[in-house]
Amino acid sequence: MTFIALVVIVSKNDEVKALDIAKKAGAGGVTILDGRSIGLNEKKIFFGLTLEENVSALLFVLPKRLSMAVLKALTNEIDFSSEKEFNIAFTLPISHIIGLDIGEIQKFEKEIQETIQRI
Repeated sequence: MTFIALVVIVSKNDEVKALDIAKKAGAGGVTILDGRSIGLNEKKIFFGLTLEENVSALLFVLPKRLSMAVLKALTNEIDFSSEKEFNIAFTLPISHIIGLDIGEIQKFEKEIQETIQRI
C-alpha cells in the first residue's frame, strides 16, 4: 500500500472545519502543529510590531487513493485562494514509514476490500 502525507495549513479559525471535512472524506488520525504565518507584505501594527497570523498545520498520513479525495473535499469547503487567509494544502510521497497505527492500516485495508467487492 502506498502512503501519502497530506499537509493542510489553515488559519486557526478554520482548523475545526478542516478536521471535520477531512474526517467526513475518510481521513483517520491527524497530527496538529501550531504555527505562525507572515506573508510577503508584512503588516505593521502598534509600535512597529509585525502582525503574525496563527495557523494550524494538519498532517495526515493516508493511502494514495484516499489522499486526493480528502484534498478535493477540503478545496470544496475552504477558500485556498483568499489573500486574507493563509491557507495551503499539498501532498508529499512517503517512501518509508514506521509507527503507523495498526487500526488505521486495518481500516484502510477494509475500505479497499469493500471497494474491490463493489467493482
